[in-house]
Amino acid sequence: MSEDAQGNRVLDWLAENSSRQHRDPERDQDNRTVGRLRLGVGVIGIALPPAVPLGNEILRALGSKTPIMPGSISGSYYTGTRNVFVGSLCALGVFLICYRYNKRDDRFSSAAGVFALAVAFLPTSPDHPTARQQAVGVIHLVCAALLLLMLAAFCIVSFWDPAPTDRRQVNRLYLTAGAAIVAFTAIAGIAQWTGWGADWTFTSVYLCETLAVWAFGIAWLTAALDIGAFRVGVPGPRTRPSAGPVRHAP
Repeated sequence: MSEDAQGNRVLDWLAENSSRQHRDPERDQDNRTVGRLRLGVGVIGIALPPAVPLGNEILRALGSKTPIMPGSISGSYYTGTRNVFVGSLCALGVFLICYRYNKRDDRFSSAAGVFALAVAFLPTSPDHPTARQQAVGVIHLVCAALLLLMLAAFCIVSFWDPAPTDRRQVNRLYLTAGAAIVAFTAIAGIAQWTGWGADWTFTSVYLCETLAVWAFGIAWLTAALDIGAFRVGVPGPRTRPSAGPVRHAP
């Protein structure tokens, strides 16, 4: 083995042992907490859209007369899976409010958490609303749009970290997810306004909302894995501390 190869192996060993000796347990715990909160948000985003029709289908099989497919995810408030919808949004709101990473993310997450709770407790308008229900429904739509836009901002701004070269593909995924959330939210709004696709089995609004929610769910799941891969554990070669030349005994 050449001297250069032996020297590189020694440097790797020194870097690994140095990082293990000086690792901050409190920082590792903070990273694990942030990662688990991101994981919780991502799981809710992925699971909620299919949970509504599947839950309604199970209830129908048990004899309930609840409709299987609401016109939108928010419309599940008026189906047998109301508790699933409200409970998921409450959990999402709590996760987002408790999420703490840096000052910028704190502002985004706290605002998104408040909007999630507002969407849960201020239901969308029913088929034949009263004046009060219609007013509450308008507030619901505004809060739902702001919630999705806040989550898109997380993907585009908060999760955008161009520093490490080996995170470029992850950053592209975040940017794509953020753009998808904005695009599908806009299409859902247009479909809601024009009535386009309202007679489909899966309405266009439900489909667009599902794709938007899945986009942010995938982004947050990736972020949970990302913080585990790049912020916790022994640093790789790109974080290797500088060292002088290795001296070998004659």
